[in-house]
Amino acid sequence: MKKFFMLALIALMVFAPIFASGAKEEAATTAPAQVEEKEMTHDELVAAAKAEGKVVVYATSSRIAKAAAAFTEKYGIECETSNLKDYELIEKVAKEGEAGITGADFVLAQDAGRLFGELMEPGYLYNYVPPTLKDVIPESMQNPLQAFQINKVFIYNDENTTESPYYNIWQFADPKYKSTLNFKNPFQEGVNSNFLTMVTSPEVSAEIAKAYKDYYGKDIVLTTPNAGYEWIKAIYENDLISGTSDTTIAENVGIKGQNKANTPVGLFVFSKARYATTKNLALKPAMNMEPFCGFYYSLYPLMCSSAAHPNAAKLFIEFLFSEEGFAPWGKDCGTYSANPNIGVQEDIDYPFSTWEPLLVKEDAEYCFENRADVEEFLNLYIY
Repeated sequence: MKKFFMLALIALMVFAPIFASGAKEEAATTAPAQVEEKEMTHDELVAAAKAEGKVVVYATSSRIAKAAAAFTEKYGIECETSNLKDYELIEKVAKEGEAGITGADFVLAQDAGRLFGELMEPGYLYNYVPPTLKDVIPESMQNPLQAFQINKVFIYNDENTTESPYYNIWQFADPKYKSTLNFKNPFQEGVNSNFLTMVTSPEVSAEIAKAYKDYYGKDIVLTTPNAGYEWIKAIYENDLISGTSDTTIAENVGIKGQNKANTPVGLFVFSKARYATTKNLALKPAMNMEPFCGFYYSLYPLMCSSAAHPNAAKLFIEFLFSEEGFAPWGKDCGTYSANPNIGVQEDIDYPFSTWEPLLVKEDAEYCFENRADVEEFLNLYIY
């Protein structure tokens, strides 16, 4: 995946001067043309979608199948869904786009950096915001359109403690807490790599530098480009435990009776906190950490430029923002609709407005431009 990402970045850098020098006509023939949008009322869209009779979706969430079943039941439109890993989806759409093959009508995908740089920039995918939702969805979530937000937070084993022992991310770099933090290998999931890329951004790295001073009582001395890189280096050198799945990490952290010197903790999807009841594990989020208690990423519903059923795709995208469309994700904690009128189950979760200021945000353009450098840096510590 890393090699593919770097090749895409190099290709973009090579061809950018061509675009700037005025060779736009030739470049336009190498990517699908943008679809000219015709704004319809909801009823007009429903009629046009039913006339097409089918919609094809690629998604990185297995819950798309349940959403598709509900969509078919509501509108009588056949749905063909494929559940793919994030890198599989990106590579499939890119290859189909390059070959001029009609595949999906829209995608529901994660990994903002690669979506932006490898699929949206070449024109294989484009952004569509349902007219009925332009005044509903926060403007900050409309370009590109976010359907859902998913959070990964520091979650600790609370079997033997009434409050979190973790209050500062630099504890995971402190030798006193060696071999304590668990985190999925970032090369196995793009959003984890994006998170580590974001901690190197000027804004977040400045917060990390402040947290260092608050924890150690002195200014950070850099041996790397900034405090974000310094924190990445420090947590891996402090024997970070690299996992292969968030499920396994949650089970390893939450199993009872461990009797370790330090309370086990992991950075994984908050939805796994449900295992506290379903699997009798000890799991609780550390929400009062400096300068953040985790990160969030989004699932983006993006139109395919070569869609054979564009109106059915637009209707399905609109459907995802309804209570019915969100239901497959909303039954658990840890996933939040970009439609602020759809709440969460308050007995097991907090509103996204509570989480958002506590989490590192994924920035598509920054991730695309900087992830290769961060992954090269990570190679020093993971392999």
